[in-house]
Amino acid sequence: MTNERKLVGLRMTMSFTDYKAGQLWQRFMPRRSEIKSLSDELISMAVYSSTHFTDFNPSNRFDKWAAVEVVNFDTVPTGMEPFTLTGGLYAVFDYKGLSTDNTIFQYIIGEWLPDSDYTLDNRPHFEVLGSKYKNNNPDSEEEIWIPVKVST
Repeated sequence: MTNERKLVGLRMTMSFTDYKAGQLWQRFMPRRSEIKSLSDELISMAVYSSTHFTDFNPSNRFDKWAAVEVVNFDTVPTGMEPFTLTGGLYAVFDYKGLSTDNTIFQYIIGEWLPDSDYTLDNRPHFEVLGSKYKNNNPDSEEEIWIPVKVST
């Protein structure tokens, strides 16, 4: 992804030990129709501090978003927020399985990334939940986007 994306949605601060993504989506989905989006895809995004993974602790806090992509920020529903997702290089992984199974992230950060020619970049991580996404279903499919930069 080289171009930026404009997103509108809801945000909550949480940690992996106090993970509230389910609550966030329960708040967002009833209001999803208030946003004129580019597609039916949902964006689940995490914005981490620059040291989140280098000084990793499951109680480190981060912002989690439930959002959709929009053309512009002309009409942001009350109580929702705009977010500009900057462009850049991403490693994209097709994932099939339960969204509660975090072993794919352990593999990406713990195995794939160290064995690749890339390092983690300090930009948002996100998942694209498209037509094949089925919440809490082992046949669910999504795209996982991890921000990377070429190792120097």
